[in-house]
Amino acid sequence: MTPTLAEIRAFPKVSLHDHLDGGLRVETILELAEERNIALPAGDPEGLRAWFAERTTVGSLEGYLEGDAVTAAVLVDTEALRRVARESVQDLSSDGVVYAELRWAPTDLLRHGVPMEDAVAAVSDGLRDGERVARERGSAIQVRQILCAMRHESGSESVAALAISCDDVVGFDLAGPESGFPPSLHRAAFDVARAGGLPVTVHAGEVEGVGSVLEAIDVAGARRIGHGIRVVDDLTDSGGRGPVAERIVEQGIVLEVCPSSNFHTGAVIRDSPDVAAHPFDRLHRAGLAVTVNTDNRLTSRTSLTQELEMLCAAFGYSMTDIAAFQATAAAAAFSPTALSAFQSAMSSYDRRM
Repeated sequence: MTPTLAEIRAFPKVSLHDHLDGGLRVETILELAEERNIALPAGDPEGLRAWFAERTTVGSLEGYLEGDAVTAAVLVDTEALRRVARESVQDLSSDGVVYAELRWAPTDLLRHGVPMEDAVAAVSDGLRDGERVARERGSAIQVRQILCAMRHESGSESVAALAISCDDVVGFDLAGPESGFPPSLHRAAFDVARAGGLPVTVHAGEVEGVGSVLEAIDVAGARRIGHGIRVVDDLTDSGGRGPVAERIVEQGIVLEVCPSSNFHTGAVIRDSPDVAAHPFDRLHRAGLAVTVNTDNRLTSRTSLTQELEMLCAAFGYSMTDIAAFQATAAAAAFSPTALSAFQSAMSSYDRRM
């Protein structure tokens, strides 16, 4: 029997690929914009939701990311960062998430005169506030930060160095447009992360081919791959693994798959409402370690529960499969406390059931 939305929401979940600036509440955007006298493409919640929804119909990563310009426009100071971080934790907790890593680019705040160190501290304060509120409501959740450097910008070494120096930051990511901006442009930043013992994930294999994934492994030393769906191009029709896919399995590299986002960006072409067009199941059946994620909850109008429900309906997954996906995510998390947090939540869940 296909799990229900309520059953999936009640199950302890782990979220590894979730952009902080991609998960704002529309009401928060409107309030922050009004307080800061910032113009928006719509002035009411319904209109703004519709505007973000339109970004999912463009069919390109560039079109999808137009929403980032709106959220970046209101995330201009530490007060806004603190609030958005707090609300993100509350929203994740309400969805049954017990451990999450929120990623974002602190260089965006430099344009508004906010030092990156202050920006990271503000997000940390917001995360702790959100965790406290969740505890008061009877839900335990841990949320940590991953700092992103942007492929098309300079200064990635400073982001990596900052990530190493902050206790609340558990990883380093390279994000932004894949085309024309390979990981090798940021080799020095990855060297900094490697020297500091900081785990690395890289957006790769989303719109570019499997070579992008290979470079993320070879140049960046990535332990996880953001999206990584083009690895399916290295599988045979019968599910056999080519050399890159085989290497991913042998090295225990984990894919952070974001199904709805992949449809919305055009990374996966869907000619019908059939979600089975997504390569998630082929990757899973070929033995690759796949996790389920949301990417941008606001633009894609989704949650981790909804992503899992969608895959269950498309591929016939059961609660046993959901449990396996969450265990994979917990083991792949960059925080050393993530696995114990998930196991504790599972113990509580089992007692309730």
